[in-house]
Amino acid sequence: MTDEWTAGIVTDRGGDDPPTVAEWRPVSVPGRPAAVAGEGPIAYRTTVADPRTDATERALLDVRGAYDRATIWMNGTRLAVHEPHFVPACLEFDPEPENELLVVCERPETFAGVYGTDAVPDRLGTPGIWWGLEVESRPRTFLREFEARPRLGTDSTSATDADATAATAPNAITDGAGAAIDVTLEVDAGASIDDAVTLSLRPEGFRGGASMERVPVAADAGERTTVSKTIPIREPSLWWPREYGPQNRYTVRAKLGGDTVERTVGLRHVERDDDGLLVNGRGVRARGFTRLPGGDPREDVRRAVDANATLLRPRAHVPPRSFYEACDEAGVLVWQDLPASGSDLPADRGTELAATLAREYGTHPSLAMYGVRDLPTDPYADPLGSGLLAKLAVRYRAWQTAVDRDPAAAITEGLPDEFPIVPVTGPPGTDPDAARLFPGWQYLEAGDIDWLLETYPSLGDLVGGFGAGSLAADDADPAAIPGLESALLERGAADVAGSQREQARTLKTVAEGLRRRGCGVFAASTLRDGAPGGGMGVHTADGEPKPAAEAIAQSYEPIQAVLDGPAAPGTVGITLCNDTHEELEAVVGWRAGETTETERVGVGPLETAAAGTARIPRDADRVDLEVSVGDETVRNRYRL
Repeated sequence: MTDEWTAGIVTDRGGDDPPTVAEWRPVSVPGRPAAVAGEGPIAYRTTVADPRTDATERALLDVRGAYDRATIWMNGTRLAVHEPHFVPACLEFDPEPENELLVVCERPETFAGVYGTDAVPDRLGTPGIWWGLEVESRPRTFLREFEARPRLGTDSTSATDADATAATAPNAITDGAGAAIDVTLEVDAGASIDDAVTLSLRPEGFRGGASMERVPVAADAGERTTVSKTIPIREPSLWWPREYGPQNRYTVRAKLGGDTVERTVGLRHVERDDDGLLVNGRGVRARGFTRLPGGDPREDVRRAVDANATLLRPRAHVPPRSFYEACDEAGVLVWQDLPASGSDLPADRGTELAATLAREYGTHPSLAMYGVRDLPTDPYADPLGSGLLAKLAVRYRAWQTAVDRDPAAAITEGLPDEFPIVPVTGPPGTDPDAARLFPGWQYLEAGDIDWLLETYPSLGDLVGGFGAGSLAADDADPAAIPGLESALLERGAADVAGSQREQARTLKTVAEGLRRRGCGVFAASTLRDGAPGGGMGVHTADGEPKPAAEAIAQSYEPIQAVLDGPAAPGTVGITLCNDTHEELEAVVGWRAGETTETERVGVGPLETAAAGTARIPRDADRVDLEVSVGDETVRNRYRL
């Protein structure tokens, strides 16, 4: 579709004329080319052929992920200035046989999110066309916009009645409760039209009733007209998170003449109570990872599923649509942040971004929560040690910290109230709605997670990040790796094996501490390193698993027995955690050295139960726990 690309730093914006570039270099698009990494603005240039096969057709340019403010030129004519990058730019142009395309990309002045922090290397924020670009031919009259928005809780085709029913009885949602999909289409009439759009509905992944109907549309040549239709679903099949039910979805297809578009949506309702998330009126346990940009989004979802995760939180960035599609298919809940971090948060721009984000991604059934502001300040940037004095220092720094919550609170006005909203995610002292907890890394020991949550009980309600970092290469310099703090060296684990072993131990201890205490939503930091050489990920930047990946996969088993603290010689309690909707009778066993014991334990849905104690001898090198429920056996292992 396109020829080779070149790019260069803009030296003169040129006003109404195309900008001036001192030197053009070959680059690959889409991507973040290292050849032009820097602040920008950066211009990208290529030639495209006329995509039409007939002169009556229309030529459209579709640009996706042009970060973050893009000025687009075709044959010297400026087509548009477009932002933000997570909304596609769909632009019509008058083609010649060969056409010069120029796209100038700039970093955002505010709301850089994670790209404006030291959690990722600067090159990941290089302005560019990150996700893709297509030049295509469309019919003279075509469907320019197509939205399909599902809603639950009614048998009526009236949107007003449906919203009222859902508002009064959100917990009563079950298969068969009634639902509808509101369809809105914008028809771009290149010629006068008096026709009908054919709408069809089909179930995806299950057997259900399909439907088809025609919606009249009339418009004069050159006119854009909008038509709407509500498709009732009398006995809907719901979308559920993995482990709790099937990922049922519906595809809505619209056809006008030779033009066809479709959207796939799911029916579900999400809210939050004191115990965590309610999906379709039933409690679920959301355990998972934060995610950093870069890498293949679908592969990241696969890694999360392999680790028994049910949640991913794209930390302070917006991923491509393919990420959401993969989460929809896998049943992984998404805690979606705005690209907001730090203290510079203009409320007007934030409210606009929030509304745009909700409009663009809100129909994906995997979307469960919105986050507004990540890490407004960090009183623990300078690491603390362990012991009584360190605990006093943690409390002092928390007491001394103050954060202005007003901008984040104002921005929440741009988000729909149909989802749980987390205004501030931060460490102790920032009065966070979701906590970032890093015992065993920034302060104290991993086992002090219990002290931390006893001292600040509200921090255990919702956790947006915890964990530790590790090296991934023998020649890596921790001080040069984004997101890898000096605490690693201070704890005496400055080699790859030692740091990865310590990381696995820390993650396991904290994750299991959160499960024992009934935390309903928590995310380890992070799924994958943001840069080569190391980081906070349980996988390296190129996706290779570290020991922490297996350790946390064991800790995240939906039914699992865990130790009531770090594994060490002596007597330690055992807790059986049940994240399912079933009441269970299990046999819990432990082995340490030559000693093995078992105990029969009953545990209720979404509850924990004491499962005896393990006596760990001094000469043991590991402790093995085992849970047997019916024909299934789950194991958990601790290295001493």
